[in-house]
Amino acid sequence: MIRSYTFPELEPGWVWLVGAGPGDPGLISLMGAEALKQADAVVYDALVDERLLSLAPESAEIVFAGKRGGRPSPKQTDITQRLIGLAQQGKRVVRLKGGDPFVFGRGGEEALVLREAGVNFRVVPGISAGVGGLAYAGIPVTHRTVNAAVSFVTGHSMSGDMPDERLDWEALAKGSPVLVIFMGIKHIARITQRLIAAGRPADEPVAVVCKATYADQQVLMSTLADCAKDVETAGLTPPSLIVVGDVVPLREHLNWNG
Repeated sequence: MIRSYTFPELEPGWVWLVGAGPGDPGLISLMGAEALKQADAVVYDALVDERLLSLAPESAEIVFAGKRGGRPSPKQTDITQRLIGLAQQGKRVVRLKGGDPFVFGRGGEEALVLREAGVNFRVVPGISAGVGGLAYAGIPVTHRTVNAAVSFVTGHSMSGDMPDERLDWEALAKGSPVLVIFMGIKHIARITQRLIAAGRPADEPVAVVCKATYADQQVLMSTLADCAKDVETAGLTPPSLIVVGDVVPLREHLNWNG
């Protein structure tokens, strides 16, 4: 309890969609941690730090539901049906997701299916990797003298390819001073080529943040023209964030994390 505040009860038959934050387990919200303490079942993603699972009771059912590109993974429909089944058994269910459930986390899709099935749910927001991950790299997503807007962009479509059919790269290149690209490292060469072709300067600053907020976090500083080659040379792999824009050089002054 926080002085006159009582956490809501996770009731039997409910599913709480809980954002675990960008990685570091200390970044989960107080309400998210409390939900885990009350859970009868926890269904968690690949990007969730497993140390958070220790907050759940020893009797809780723990279900891994992580999806990773190019590897055998649970299907989204199977995950959602598992949530429905657990709730219909009268369990208190936590769906633990990396970052924030509603920021490229498919939380909205899961919630819609739960609603259709008559299952009550609650959303517990988390710190998005696109904000918290960059903060741990010393890069602010907004800075008053640099940008008045920022765009969060997915780097791949549902098929795993570039999301060209749903993104206007030309409009993004011209209209958003800062771009934060999730899940884009696989297509980084094509993404940077598209942005340069749409008018972004080839020497525009870029940072790639790998394993954001963890002790082994890596930050690669580069430019639009060179970052694909630099990522390959450095051997960076997912999960990684790409940030493009003039907030990137601020890391020289704001890097508090090593």
